[in-house]
Order: sequence, then C-alpha cells, then structure tokens
Amino acid sequence: MNECISVFDMLKIGVGPSSSHTLGPWRGAERFLKELHEEGIFNNVIRIKVDLYGSLSLTGKGHATDLAVMLGLSGADPEYVPIDSIASIIEDIKQTHQLFLGSMKVIPFTIDTDIVFNKNFLPFHSNGFMFTAYTDAGEYESTFYSIGGGFVVKEELVASGEKEMIKCAFPFPIDKADELLQYTITENKKISEIVYENEKSIRTEEEIDKELMRVWNTMLECMYTGCHTEGILPGGLNVRRRAFDMHSKMIGELPYNNPWEWLRVIRKTEVKFRQILKWVSCFALAVNEVNAALGRVVTAPTNGSAGVIPAVLMYYMVIENHDADESHIKQFLMVAGEIGSIFKKGATISAAMGGCQAEIGVSSAMAAAALCELMGGTPAQCLMAAEIAMEHHLGMTCDPIGGLVQIPCIERNTMGAIKAINAAELALETDPKNAKVPLDKVVDTMWKTAQDMNNKYKETSEGGLAVTVNNADC
Repeated sequence: MNECISVFDMLKIGVGPSSSHTLGPWRGAERFLKELHEEGIFNNVIRIKVDLYGSLSLTGKGHATDLAVMLGLSGADPEYVPIDSIASIIEDIKQTHQLFLGSMKVIPFTIDTDIVFNKNFLPFHSNGFMFTAYTDAGEYESTFYSIGGGFVVKEELVASGEKEMIKCAFPFPIDKADELLQYTITENKKISEIVYENEKSIRTEEEIDKELMRVWNTMLECMYTGCHTEGILPGGLNVRRRAFDMHSKMIGELPYNNPWEWLRVIRKTEVKFRQILKWVSCFALAVNEVNAALGRVVTAPTNGSAGVIPAVLMYYMVIENHDADESHIKQFLMVAGEIGSIFKKGATISAAMGGCQAEIGVSSAMAAAALCELMGGTPAQCLMAAEIAMEHHLGMTCDPIGGLVQIPCIERNTMGAIKAINAAELALETDPKNAKVPLDKVVDTMWKTAQDMNNKYKETSEGGLAVTVNNADC
C-alpha cells in the first residue's frame, strides 16, 4: 500500500512559531503521554526530563520548543487551546516549579534542569527530542523526530515500516507528479477532483467540506488578526509589526465587523499594480506576524511558510474574482495540499533538513498550482506552475537571526506569495508540451540540493544572516 497523505495532514491547524520546532515537539509530548498510559506507568511518574538535540536545541529557544513540550506535557491541544491561556500555563510552571502532567497529576518540574539543550545531532534526523519518565521502579525513555510540517516519527517504527507512514488505499495513490497527471488524463478530471476522490475514501463529503472551511476560516482569521494588531513581536529582536501599518493605509473608510465583512470591503479598494503587491504582501506579513507571536495558524506546509497560501488565495478572492465562493476555496486547498504531499514524499518540507527551499519554496509551489487551477489552467499547466515556483527557490537557505522565525522568515513569505502568482501566470501562458523541466525533476533536484547544503544553513542559526547580523544590530 502507498503512503497516503491527506490534505489535512499538509494543512494542520496549530500554534506558532514553527511546525517542526513548536508543533512537532508539542505533538511528540502528547504521544509520549499516550505511551505512558499504554505502558501502565503514567500514575507512577514522579519526574519528566526532556532532551532536545540538533536544530531543536540550536534554535529551540527562538522557536519556543521548550514552551511547546511543556504545553504538550500539560495536556493542552495546539489546535484548540485558547491562545490567551498559553502565557499563564507557562508562567504557572515557572513560578510553582510544577507541571500538571496530562491535566491529571502534578509533578515537580524545573525548566532549567528538566529541559536540556544538547547541541549534538542524533543520526536519524536533525530534529530529535527524547522524553525520560522517572518512576520509583526505574526509567522509561522515548525518542521522537520532528520531520517538518508538524509530522512526528520514531526511528524504529520508520525502519520497520509500521505505524509512522499513513497507509491506506486511496483510489488514486500518488507519489509523483507524473502519476497525478496521468490520473487527470485517464479520468478526465481536474487535480482537485482527483484529490477529492481520495479524501472521500477516508472521510465523508460533509466532513471534508467542513474541515476545508475550518482551515480557511483559521487562515482568514489569522490574516484579520495580523492586519489589526500593532506593536513589537516577542523574542528580543524588536521587530515591529508591519501588516497593521500597511493595512491602515490601504483599507479605506468603509465599516466592517468581522473577517468576512472585511474581505468584502477589500474588494472595493483600489487595485492598481502597486496596491496588489502591497495587499498580497500585507496578507502574508499578517499571518507570519501572528505566527511569530505564538498565534494560531495553519501549517502550509509549515508554520514558517504559513503566509504564502492564505495570501495567494486571498488575492484570488479579493482581487482576481469577486464572485469567488466556498467552492473555489475548497478547490484551491485541495490542489495545494496534494502538491505539498508530493514534495514531502519526494524530498522534504523541513528547513532543518533542506533549508528554506523546503518551506517557502514548497509553499510557493503549492500556491502556484492551486491558483493556476482556479484561473482555468489545465492539470499540466498547474504542475508547471508548481515547478516554476520551486525552480526559483532552489538553494534558499534557512538562517533565522536569533533562532527566531522573524528575520528573514516573515518577509520571505511575501516573496513566496508573489512568486506563486507570477509562476501561475507564466504557466497559463505556456504550452506544457514545451516545458523543459518536469515537476518530478525539480523535486529530485531540491532534495539533492538539500543533501549538499551545509548544515549551518539548515535552521541552526550558525551561518548566513544569523551570523552576520546579531541581536545587538537589531
């Protein structure tokens, strides 16, 4: 059976600032709690220690990895925990030196000694983390790896082929772009229609439609929040939020009271070329400023690249097609999710493994293909749009200053969104028969580039801007 990755695996709702460094360890902590129950030792636990390795250690503070594991161990769910409660949960642990394990029992927990940052890398993956539970009878250890996009695996299960890979029987199993294209030809369907058939094999149509709109509403709410929040981002770099100021200059005087009314008001604003650039950039900035402030976002395919897809879809809805409705939203998200899964299977969506090409590059490719379909592109043109977008992100490094998903990460989302729109337009004006670089080739190239890239440019903050620009300069 093939590895089946759902749209909702690629587009997860969670908390920022990083899918691999925040959401992944958070989910890992939840899985560790489950293991403790399955092993029958939860009630006997008297202490928990967390060891972070590699990239999780080197940039863990800036990515709130330490906070994420505490929240996960406390039983908070990143998809539903009230954002306003996060600070109080963490502050309570700090002040009392106690942790409410799984929301069921209190154990002693001192952050400085019970969370250990180990700079050495574990051989399986650069994002390794280990939990140790202590009981009167001994110790129980469990090691996890956050492989990007909020996906968490265990080495021994991957090696045995059990549990970690999502196995199912999609009617149209897809590992490569060529397979997807062939299905669209033989079935005479759009990419989104092929994806919908696959999703229907594991969920009802009602569930699919409801979840797709929940994803979009989270994205819309995130853009709305970012555009209406001013101030300085947390973390010490003193990065000023820019979406608020940009939005204030462009929105005009018409009243609105919620995100959907806001969307309709934007449709009435000026749409010259410069304004379009500003709006798309504003949407992307807004999402990633919310993400940097530990807000709720959708991995697309990661938190660090969460602004690209919402910005491009918003562009289509408020500038390109004022009649766009829920059907267009669902169509866009399904195409985007499928393109992302092809990159995950054939390469990586983890900056710690592949640099920023694996995050912004993949998100731009996802958005380009999705926009192309909404604009009337053929499946072949959609895949070409994805290829163009990724081709022009190849080799992009990940070098966050101070280990924070702020500089250059937030701005890169604006660039990825603009490139996605450009890639879609280029593909729409091109006969796919004349394409020289198929999408599968660029996926392979991205993975080879990732393997050749020096580790200091893979989310370690040991090279690039992270070294040439330091906190004092900010």
